[in-house]
Formats: sequence, structure tokens, C-alpha cells
Amino acid sequence: MSFKVAIIGRPNVGKSTLFNRLAGKKLALVDDTPGVTRDRRIHPAKLYDLAFEVIDTAGFETAAPETLQGRMREQTEKAIDEADLVIFLVDARAGLLPDDKAFADIVRKSGKPVVLAANKAESRGSEAGLLEAWEAGLGEPVPISAEHGQGIPDLRDAIVEALGEERCFPEEEDEEFAAESGVLIGEDIGDVDAEPAYDEAKPLRIAVVGRPNAGKSTLINTLIGEERLLTGPEAGITRDSISVDWDWRGRRIKLFDTAGMRRKAKVQEKLEKLSVADGLRAIKFAEVVVVVLDSTIPFEKQDLQIADLIIREGRAPVIAFNKWDLIDTPQQTLAELREATERLLPQARGIRAVPISAETGRGLDKLMEAIIETHRVWNRRISTGRLNRWLEGILAHHPPPAVAGRRLKVKYVTQVKTRPPGFVLSMTRPEAMPQSYLRYLTNSLRESFDMPGVPIRIAPRASENPYAGKAKKRG
Repeated sequence: MSFKVAIIGRPNVGKSTLFNRLAGKKLALVDDTPGVTRDRRIHPAKLYDLAFEVIDTAGFETAAPETLQGRMREQTEKAIDEADLVIFLVDARAGLLPDDKAFADIVRKSGKPVVLAANKAESRGSEAGLLEAWEAGLGEPVPISAEHGQGIPDLRDAIVEALGEERCFPEEEDEEFAAESGVLIGEDIGDVDAEPAYDEAKPLRIAVVGRPNAGKSTLINTLIGEERLLTGPEAGITRDSISVDWDWRGRRIKLFDTAGMRRKAKVQEKLEKLSVADGLRAIKFAEVVVVVLDSTIPFEKQDLQIADLIIREGRAPVIAFNKWDLIDTPQQTLAELREATERLLPQARGIRAVPISAETGRGLDKLMEAIIETHRVWNRRISTGRLNRWLEGILAHHPPPAVAGRRLKVKYVTQVKTRPPGFVLSMTRPEAMPQSYLRYLTNSLRESFDMPGVPIRIAPRASENPYAGKAKKRG
């Protein structure tokens, strides 16, 4: 990207709406409630022939540094420092308020090029507010409607004028916008006999999920070594799913912070519903999902439902027992928690669970190693030859039960998908195969091929009859 643009302004002037329009997709949550955005979010953007990175920010508010609003303001000031250009957004309907003038002074003192944009200019009575915007002392206001797309060409021209054509159109810039695509539940395998090596260099997507106030944002901040995400003692600070790029031991990683997920019955407000839906989307886009549990109150019903959702979606789960520095009897507690993990999550037997302290950084290397190892298992392929030698032993030791007086015949097994591992069992009367026997096969497969802690799918299929449809010839 050639340059960075930060969108700055009071709460509820339309910053996230403009961010979504420039990014070309609905990434940031938008609601009539002031102060929806709290963390800064960065994403590639395109404005006609301009390619850049756009930063969505929390609304500027006057508040003490130790308050939530004060910490949000600190994040916004960091965004101004990062940016090459600032779009200062005001509400043309409301006109210029005293806060707008105070924050315009902060932007002016930063020394960064500024474009003043008057949003909601499509509304009746916006002309007076547009004239008032001149009082900000940031030059001619550009009337726009972020929601309806009006005035966007003028915004493009104002950006080029503020930064200069040399900066906006570097000659050797490779304009490439990779679409973020979700991974399907199971990716098809071309060569069923191949067992390719795990690619250590491939980028990895990790989502961090859990109940409110479990320490998700603190964990990401400690991992990347900077106060990138807003944290504090208040529950439910994070609302958007924010992605952060990071490099761990030479490997590129994209971390997704998500809003805390409460039980469905407790989620009443529209805004919280949007936040939870955004978090569920992050789970679908991720490869490994870290479930952060509060060690002092682990395995509440909601924790188990979140873990079950991750397994049903086919993602690779890892559990982080956070706030370990508050545990008085670590060895005894860890043994109890691991026993509870095996008992309460049998559908992902052997799931990796690591005690950590996001506050102090303890156990984070072990957590990352568990994530990489789980991802390795999630990508594993087993050749058809090895699978059928295993199946022969299983059938000899414990054949499938007879159903309605007729024994089920299992012919062969093959792996057809990875991410998560998926297998097809060729057999007679697949509809009669008991679920208990499929669970037995899954657990045996997990143990025999060392595949702990990831979802494994086995689908019984009827084997094709080569003579089906052919009429019997009379002699």
C-alpha cells in the first residue's frame, strides 16, 4: 500500500460507515448508538484509482486517561501518528460543535495533511452545517454522504491534492488486493495416496474467543508486544472483530480479536448481537481458534458451547487457561482442569490446553507451540494404504455389529479431505451403521495416527455396484 489514511472525528459522525465504503465491504459494526467503535481497525482500501490502507478509529471524546473513553482516545491518537493523511469527519446536520473545534486543533498540531469531510450532507438543512465547518480551520470542507456514496469523487480529489500525485501514484506500485476467503469445512484432496510434509512457512489465521472479560485482548497485546487493542477491567470492551498482523519465529500470523460471547438468552441489545455475529464470522475465517477461559471460573456452560461450536465448524481448537497467576495450587488445579477438559469435550479428545497469564506473558510460547502442533494435525493426510492396514486390524479385533440380523460389511476407507481430516468408509447399508461404532472408529483413528484435539469426520458411503442397472442375460 502506498499510504495510510486515518478517519477521525467525534462519536456517531459516520466514521465506520465511510471506512466500510472505502474498504469495499461491511467490516466495521455500524449502529445509531454513539461510540460503537472502540479499537482502531486497519484494512486495504480502494478509492477509484487510489490504493491505500484506511484506519477506522474510536470517536474522539474529552475524558480522563484512566477511563474507557480516555483509553479509546489514546488509541485514536496512535492512529493519527501512524497515518500519512487524516480525514477529519464532521456531521453536516449537527454543524460544528465545541468538541469538533478542540479535536481539530489536535489534528492540526500533529502536522499531518488533513482533508475535512462534512458527512450526512444529503440531509435537509445540512448547508448551514457545511458553512460552519469552515470554522474548524482545516480548509474547504468536502460535502459527502458515506451511507449513500455521494461526494466520494470529490473526496478522492481532495486526498490527491493534500498528499500530492507522487505520493498517491508511485510508479512501481504493485496494486494487488487479495480477497479474504473463508476456508470450507474440509478441503478436497487430489492424490489420496500422498502424505505431504507440513508447510512451516505458510501464513496462519488464529481467532481468539471466549466469554467477556476472559482476557482475549490482553493476550493479543502481550503476544505482539504493543498496546494494539483496548483493554481494561470493564467487561465487553471489544465490539468489532479486529485483525492484527504479527510475525512469530519468522511465520506470518493474522490474529483476530473477538467480542466476548455471552449466553444467547442474555444477549438482548442489537449492538451486542452484531458483535457476537462478527465474532462467529471470525471463527469461520480462522484456522486455529483459541478459547480463552478464566482459570478462576472455568468451564461455564457458555465456554463449552463456544468450544462445541468451533468443533462443529471444523476449526482446530486450543484452550488457554488464562489468569494462571491468580491460582494458588497450580499443579493440582491443572490436573483437575485437564481431567475436566477430557470429560466435557469428548468430541475433540486430546485437545491441547495450556495454562497462561496474558498479563505477565507466562506460558505464551507454549501456547503458540500448541497452536502450531494443532494446526499441523488439522492439515494431516494419511495414505489409503496405511488407512486400510489399520482398518483390517480394527475389523479383525472388533467388527461392526449385526443390524436386523445382517452383518454390515466394511470394504475400505480413504481420506478425502483435510482441514479438518475427513474420511469416507465404503460399506454396505451405510444408513444402518450405529453412531457408537463410528465414534469407536474415530477414537481408534485418532489414537493410531496421533491426531489429538481436532475434529475428525467419518462418513459411511454405499460402495458402488458395478452391475447395478445391467439386465441379467438369459442363457
